[in-house]
Amino acid sequence: MARGEKWSIRKFRIVEGVAHEFMMKICLYVSTWPVHENIPFEDKIASVKVDFLWHPEVNGSMKQCIKVWTEDSVAKPHVIVAGAATWSIKIHNGSSEALSQYRMNITSIAPLLEKLAKTSDVYWVLQDPVYEDLLSENRKMITNEKIDAYNEAAVSILNSSTRNSKSNVKMFSVSKLIAQETIMESLDGLHLPESSRETSAMILMNVYCNKILKPIDGSCCQPRPPLTLMQKLAACFFTLSIIGYLIFYIIHRNAHRKNKPCTDLEGGEEKKNIMNIPVSPLEILLQSFCKLGLIMAYFYMCDRADLFMKENKFYTHSSFFIPIIYILVLGVFYNENTKETKVLNREQTDEWKGWMQLVILIYHISGASTFLPVYMHIRVLVAAYLFQTGYGHFSYFWIKGDFGIYRVCQVLFRLNFLVVVLCIVMDRPYQFYYFVPLVTVWFMVIYVTLALWPQIIQKKANGNCFWHFGLLLKLAFLLFCICFLAYSQGAFEKIFSLWPLSKCFELKGNVYEWWFRWRLDRYVVFHGMLFAFIYLTLQRRQVLSEGKGEPLFSNKVSNFLLFISVVSFLTYSIWASSCKNKAECNELHPSVSVVQILAFILIRNIPGYARSVYSSFFAWFGKISLELFICQYHIWLAADTRGILVLIPGNPMLNIIVSTFIFVCVAHEISQITNNLAQIIIPKDNLSLLKRLACIAAFFCGLLILSSVQDKSRH
Repeated sequence: MARGEKWSIRKFRIVEGVAHEFMMKICLYVSTWPVHENIPFEDKIASVKVDFLWHPEVNGSMKQCIKVWTEDSVAKPHVIVAGAATWSIKIHNGSSEALSQYRMNITSIAPLLEKLAKTSDVYWVLQDPVYEDLLSENRKMITNEKIDAYNEAAVSILNSSTRNSKSNVKMFSVSKLIAQETIMESLDGLHLPESSRETSAMILMNVYCNKILKPIDGSCCQPRPPLTLMQKLAACFFTLSIIGYLIFYIIHRNAHRKNKPCTDLEGGEEKKNIMNIPVSPLEILLQSFCKLGLIMAYFYMCDRADLFMKENKFYTHSSFFIPIIYILVLGVFYNENTKETKVLNREQTDEWKGWMQLVILIYHISGASTFLPVYMHIRVLVAAYLFQTGYGHFSYFWIKGDFGIYRVCQVLFRLNFLVVVLCIVMDRPYQFYYFVPLVTVWFMVIYVTLALWPQIIQKKANGNCFWHFGLLLKLAFLLFCICFLAYSQGAFEKIFSLWPLSKCFELKGNVYEWWFRWRLDRYVVFHGMLFAFIYLTLQRRQVLSEGKGEPLFSNKVSNFLLFISVVSFLTYSIWASSCKNKAECNELHPSVSVVQILAFILIRNIPGYARSVYSSFFAWFGKISLELFICQYHIWLAADTRGILVLIPGNPMLNIIVSTFIFVCVAHEISQITNNLAQIIIPKDNLSLLKRLACIAAFFCGLLILSSVQDKSRH
């Protein structure tokens, strides 16, 4: 390579877990072999073969070797690393004629390297600098000035933009950068220390291995994945939507100019000859898809293209707890009186979702999952979201008795629209955004439980207490089904491995991840439904005092429940903080998480003054909590949540401020787009709705077919 005594051309076949061991074996093997000769090496156990081929000059010998690999019948190396120059400088005494001949020879092999680079990774290694003071007399002609000239010649020819738009031969300059720092440690001024060569070789292997092993390190450089067929179709759709909206806008603007009120010059009054034109559904549709297309382009640039860098997460207590204190102060500062003072009213639940979502975001970006006490408390927050799912949907169906298809479609659309779009644009499985499948399935479970015969609602149950008993039987049967599936992994996996459910719930070829996620909070939705039933029953019987400023119960009962709640809340926190084993804690979590959730609800609602105020700051974030949770995957975090997106390198604080501002604005805009599209795509008329559902079913059938085609092409 750089000195002629390094490897000029290498052949790698790297497998996981052998990189370091492989390097040690190579170093020991090469150290016992004569210099200036070909060195073959093969490790059959590790399935690795490396060939060192001695070609110290760029000449006909090197060209012939490379030409052989370009033939179709010959097995090609996975990785080729080539480089030569210092021997040419030495043999020809640094003459300018030798440099000219070097340029001609590089030019002659460049097409061969380009052809080979289409099927293999080809690297041209830039020559390392020398430490001229230590060079022996027969090497004095190898100067850094000459080396730079040869490097410039190689770069200008192999990386030339005039020859092709983008060269496939990569310039491996890292060894040169390493040498600039370590050449002074050289024994002869020419050859680098062993540690420098090992570092260069490890970097080379990481470049190759990362795209195969896909390490969880968010900073690792991986090649940009090729666009899939669905991504191309999505790009065409959004492009047409943008063009369509622009045409619609221009036509609408011209029409508006023609009908614009003109001024009466004599009277000085405007003639109002038109009324305000209402916005048509088509315009809203085109505008929404136009905005969504631009937003999806930003998503792709952030987490699929190579435009922005990513950095690692490094957890410290201060990186997690200081932002928590900061948002807590802001939340307390922006408080308002509630419009109603019922338990878990809309403003209060929005506030609850808001602060929980902000804590979860800080948890993710700080990498706090490595700290078990924080992890266990965050698990309670996720469970609290599902508790609200059970509470909210049960309350709606119980009170209103609306089991119509319109309500179901509205909820499913609002939950899944963004995720479905991201699955297409970002080429990710549905289960990757695990929380949305979780709340979607639980919503359907709640709906089926209450909608199946006999339909029991509050209005019917008030006339006969027997119906309360019937509802409790339904809930008991639901609990039995949950327990059965929780402890029968085989039955659970058989159900969700059936096509087409498997296309939604498989991750990495199996549904284990889905079973684990579902099982982790298996009881909390049931707890939310049961709490809603008990609360609404007590409310109907006027057991509760929900007036403004009034405690929820009598003073003695309220004080007693508050005391029990505070003790329970602290007890859970102490247990979670003392937890040593994540697996054991996760096993207990489904049964005990409800303790802290109920304790929080009672502490928040029993005192009348606490129930009468809410934080408008947290409530604002709570209204877009679902969008915040999903969008963070790609435009706030990066590398599919494993790293942090870097929009502004070198300034972490400014980067976080800018990326957070964009992230929140995008989440808010997507929330508005989803609401607008839900009103248009999901009509209230049943006949129109059935037609739309048929179209949506055809759309998903098309997605399944395209997904199957993509899977076959990948395999």
